[in-house]
Amino acid sequence: MRIESKQCQNCHSQFTIEPDDFSFYEKMGVPAPVICPECRFKRRALFRNETTLYSRKCGLCGKFVVSSYNPKSPYTIYCEKCWESDAWDPYSFGKDYDPSRPFFEQFGELFKKVPLKSTMISTSSKLGPNVNSEYTNYAGGNKDCYFIFNGGGNENLMYSRGVSMSRDTLDSYFGINLERCYEAVNVDQSSGIQFGQNVVSSLDSIFTLNVSGLNNCFGCVNLRHKSYHFMNEPLSKEEYERRVNDVRGSYSKMQESNKKFQEFSLKFPRRENNNLKTVGSIGDYLFESKNLNHCFETTRCEDSKYLFSVKFAKDSYDVLGFGYDSELLLETVAAGYSSRIIGAFWAENSQNIEYSASMRASQNCFGCEGLKNAKFCILNKKYGEDEYKKIRAQIVEELKRTNQYGLMFPPVIAPFAYNETVAQDNLPLTKEEAVAQGYRWEDDLQMTKGKETLKPEAIPDHIKDVLESITNEVLACISCSRNYRITPAELQFYRRMILPVPRKCFFCRHQDRLHRRGPMKIYDRTCANCKKPIKTSYGPDRPEIIFCEACYQKEVI
Repeated sequence: MRIESKQCQNCHSQFTIEPDDFSFYEKMGVPAPVICPECRFKRRALFRNETTLYSRKCGLCGKFVVSSYNPKSPYTIYCEKCWESDAWDPYSFGKDYDPSRPFFEQFGELFKKVPLKSTMISTSSKLGPNVNSEYTNYAGGNKDCYFIFNGGGNENLMYSRGVSMSRDTLDSYFGINLERCYEAVNVDQSSGIQFGQNVVSSLDSIFTLNVSGLNNCFGCVNLRHKSYHFMNEPLSKEEYERRVNDVRGSYSKMQESNKKFQEFSLKFPRRENNNLKTVGSIGDYLFESKNLNHCFETTRCEDSKYLFSVKFAKDSYDVLGFGYDSELLLETVAAGYSSRIIGAFWAENSQNIEYSASMRASQNCFGCEGLKNAKFCILNKKYGEDEYKKIRAQIVEELKRTNQYGLMFPPVIAPFAYNETVAQDNLPLTKEEAVAQGYRWEDDLQMTKGKETLKPEAIPDHIKDVLESITNEVLACISCSRNYRITPAELQFYRRMILPVPRKCFFCRHQDRLHRRGPMKIYDRTCANCKKPIKTSYGPDRPEIIFCEACYQKEVI
């Protein structure tokens, strides 16, 4: 089997096509890609705006709704109720394929005409609809939630991404079965965790890293099944509570403690990755998976490559989001319960869908948008099976000739600007860099600056001194100057958990959590103990002590 080195047609970097890659592409009937994995991710990510929300009118009923589409964008946006209704017919936008014009040009015209749902709420969610959770995206089955993204089955959650089956939790990233947690990153089956990362089955602990089974611990690293430890030192219950109570609730003391904890944590080794019950795989935050390559935040997947934020998928490449019970996905965003999908932006319960968007319970469709229970359609026009196959072959031949078949839609079709999407979250660029690489940039994000009624220095240091009236104030982020507010439910949470009021807006807090999570890249490095070569998301220039799995287990367990 051959290995082929290629130069990316976009960034001109070198990348390699492995034998297993060729086998997969042959199975999908597509040529090997001419764009490197990183540029392919950026191209896909232009179709996934999770957190940049706007207020705009539904194009059918006229009511104002929360939308992921900028009001000045050319798309027609319907609220969820109108989009799911029978009040409009997606086939009415159907058009004939013109072989004298580029296919993507024709699809781009259709994409701007067919109504889009204001936010991405899955209609097939087994968790049911959202209740009193308007400000959510890529989320389902949530109740009384606000600013929740890529999560489901939650109650009373705010400002979190990738959190499921949890309640009474704020400002968290990637967790399941959480309760009363705050600033949690990759936390599982835990309650009362504040500023914890890689935490399992723990209770009422603050500033923890890579721990399991803790109860009432503060500033601890690499511990298992401990109680009343402060900076890894065992204390009496009384002394522990005295030290912790001196810090809790004070913004200045919590900031100082966080700085000390970060310095303290560098003294201890870290695992080469954060994978659990995963074999034969390269990536980070992989759970109960096997045979994955360069995948991130993936659960119960197998035999796949270049997955991000995917669950229960197999035999797939270049997938962003969703994935449930799917196979043979290639270059998809939010595709699930489906098989053999190529170049799709949201497809559910479908088979043999190519270069389409918002497809449900359909099969054998090419270049379609917004269809349900459809068969043998091209550009939203119905055909007989033979005619469909004939026209599809023409389009595929054109896309192969132009080196586009098997890739995601070109950036010119993408509905979002680079800085509106998860591309900026995971592979951040400046405006100049994004434009130079061929991506659009949005200068007019929905926000205000300079409207604050309470300066950061005027916010009381301790939560016990914060008045109820702060919920009527407009605050200013100390990092980006963006204005933000504290809601009554949020203030109640801070008081109950004895937490200081945050001085940063949600977006900067979200960026801080992404920094704690680590980059979506894999580096070659050697174990600091046995010198064995390892693959890790810790770059070789970072100060952390990195152990291979075997050495870490000997050291910690």
